[in-house]
Amino acid sequence: MKKWSVLLTVVLVIAAAVPALSGAQAQDDPLRVAVVMPSTITDLAFSQSMYDALAAIQEELGEDAFEFVYSENMFVVEDAATALRDYASEGFDLVIAHGSQYGSSVAEIAPDFPDTAFAWGTTVDTFAEEGITNIYAYEARSEEGGFVMGVMAAMLTESGVMGVVGPIETGDAKLYVDGFSAGVMWEDEEINVLVRYIQSFSDLALAAEAAQAMLDEDADILTGTAQMVPGAVNKAKEVGALWFGTQANQTSLAPEIVVASQVYDWTVALNPIIEDVLAGEIEGEAYALTLENGGLLIEFNEDYELDEDVMAAGEEVMQAIIDGDISFEVDADGVLIVNETE
Repeated sequence: MKKWSVLLTVVLVIAAAVPALSGAQAQDDPLRVAVVMPSTITDLAFSQSMYDALAAIQEELGEDAFEFVYSENMFVVEDAATALRDYASEGFDLVIAHGSQYGSSVAEIAPDFPDTAFAWGTTVDTFAEEGITNIYAYEARSEEGGFVMGVMAAMLTESGVMGVVGPIETGDAKLYVDGFSAGVMWEDEEINVLVRYIQSFSDLALAAEAAQAMLDEDADILTGTAQMVPGAVNKAKEVGALWFGTQANQTSLAPEIVVASQVYDWTVALNPIIEDVLAGEIEGEAYALTLENGGLLIEFNEDYELDEDVMAAGEEVMQAIIDGDISFEVDADGVLIVNETE
């Protein structure tokens, strides 16, 4: 076993800096951004990934040019809707609803503030068919990194059983769960992948219960997505089962068992939206994070000694996805299909 302290090649290419946004520092007044999030900015998952992206943009542009505020722990949709409307009424230039559960609220509020840009995710729906032009959408193609980690997990398991804890079967959560499972099957069809959706993004106890059930069925590797994953990580930590994370780097939750994390860099979606706002050209487009554009990063835990063959396999599969030799689509029934070029 050889200790690796590495980000995959694509990370080194993309993570050098947040690109400057044209015109941002020339304006007299700062760009004002508000975001409503379902959990805390320290959840090591969905909300933190957005907070980190906004903080990175602010660091790049300077506080005089870019201001942002946030409302966290907005699990109640009605409360989130109130906050969104309040921010728009207060004249914020961009109002972000960071959660697919907020979609109907954004569609109701945005037409009342045509000069304000709104964004929400994870989704590709800009509500253009409803005649709304000031809503942007963003998503994470999380099946890509999920597939990479599934391949590596299949090479690491000793019991031939692993578990995936999901929240609600929607958005980037479902894409990740399906992508990880597909990666495992792509590497070894004999492995048993246990999937449990707990119907909650935030319930730590339910996540822990689902994880324990999988461990009781001999799972020696676990993964999961959404804000509730610390509950599952703690159960894995108790027995030394390995963990693969997503949305943010989850190494700090359990440095001894976390192998790698797929990290969302929302700046890839936020930068073009902000450029539109600064230019006064709000067009309501949709953006996606991918391995190719650097919105998805695979970060390895430097304290976990990963076998060289496993690392090489992960790099090879990731490059194949970037090159388009492996691609994904979701059919009408919501089934993830893996396509390979010959």
